[in-house]
Amino acid sequence: MTEPHPALSRLAEVLAGISPRVIACSGGVDSLLLATVAHRESPATTTIAHTVTPAVPAQATARVVRYAQSQGWQLELIRSSEFDDERYLSNPVDRCYWCKHHLYDAIAELVTWAADGGPVVLSGANTDDLGEYRPGLKAAEEFAVRHPYLEAGLAKDDVRGIARHLGVDAAELPSSPCLASRLYTGTRVSADRLRAVELGEAAVTELTGVAVVRCRIREERVLVEVQAADRGLVTAAVLAEVGRVMHVAAPDLADPVLDPRAYKSGRSFLTVN
Repeated sequence: MTEPHPALSRLAEVLAGISPRVIACSGGVDSLLLATVAHRESPATTTIAHTVTPAVPAQATARVVRYAQSQGWQLELIRSSEFDDERYLSNPVDRCYWCKHHLYDAIAELVTWAADGGPVVLSGANTDDLGEYRPGLKAAEEFAVRHPYLEAGLAKDDVRGIARHLGVDAAELPSSPCLASRLYTGTRVSADRLRAVELGEAAVTELTGVAVVRCRIREERVLVEVQAADRGLVTAAVLAEVGRVMHVAAPDLADPVLDPRAYKSGRSFLTVN
């Protein structure tokens, strides 16, 4: 008999007290695992919501749809309206707040809030997120969103450990926040630039095998960031191809260069750089 996983047991205990529930699923390992566990524990009371916007990579949406089809999720694809909001498009330091505000507002159209006796919205935030600048957590609080990993005291390593234990194939999926996180604070958000980022990062990975890559944009400049051990793989030829595919989506961008600094999470937020 397989030994029970202690972190999974704590998570299941938290989820048992939340019903019905809607999981905000971005397509990363945190939300995919949360959706997987919640659905397995109680499929009749679990709905999965995924927003389709230019800030979400097409690959993430396809991943969510694949999981939904293979596991029989009740999946709702929604469209949030952050691209109609200048407070988001101007890319202030709290851009993530406005993004999450529109996300939860869109999900609200599917549910009645817990105070009215309806489903509770759940996010995949874990304890590691508390050590980073996360203005989206403020939006979550305003919409009474709950965070089962936080309530169970689980960190990213715990999430990956549960995923491995359950055989979830996203267990080793690298962290990848929304595409807008690649734009430095104050650099205007546009669908074209986000598409360019998506194409550029995919090109780097395809040409080099590098898993962690960021094509960050600062005004018209494009800075390719990889971990220190991978810098030698990003050659002039790779940068030329990255520039070619990015210019298809956003011709106004400059040719990309390798950032002299190694990859650092959150670097685009100028106030915390």
